[in-house]
Amino acid sequence: MTLRLANLALLILFPIAWFAPLLRAGFLPIFGLSEITIISGLQSLWHSDVALALLVTFLAIFAPYMKVIGIALIQFGYLRRKTLPVLEFLGKLAMADVFLIALYVVIVKGAGYVTVETGWGIYLFTGCVLASIAISHLTRKR
Repeated sequence: MTLRLANLALLILFPIAWFAPLLRAGFLPIFGLSEITIISGLQSLWHSDVALALLVTFLAIFAPYMKVIGIALIQFGYLRRKTLPVLEFLGKLAMADVFLIALYVVIVKGAGYVTVETGWGIYLFTGCVLASIAISHLTRKR
């Protein structure tokens, strides 16, 4: 029962993470910092690079949410356990998105004129992805 509730909680926590500040960035600290969320980043990408926007949308939005819904369907007996490896693969794709965000932070921090601070949303999104991976692993054991 606890595993089911934890998984269902992710249906609420993931959307919060999408709108939570991942990082604050700005040109030199004296000009102020703009908050960047997954959603605001995707909006910018749609205007500049549609292919990358499609990839990041899949990795950050659809893959983790499809996985959580799939795990819930397995836990409630509406989907066969044979689909679990596919769902676990979706979770790994979502973790790739966390890696991309971390890589962007490192690259931007390397540029001398830009200030970047991580926000609480990066920890929430990473926690959601890791919790999803753990829940699918524990679901497999049952």
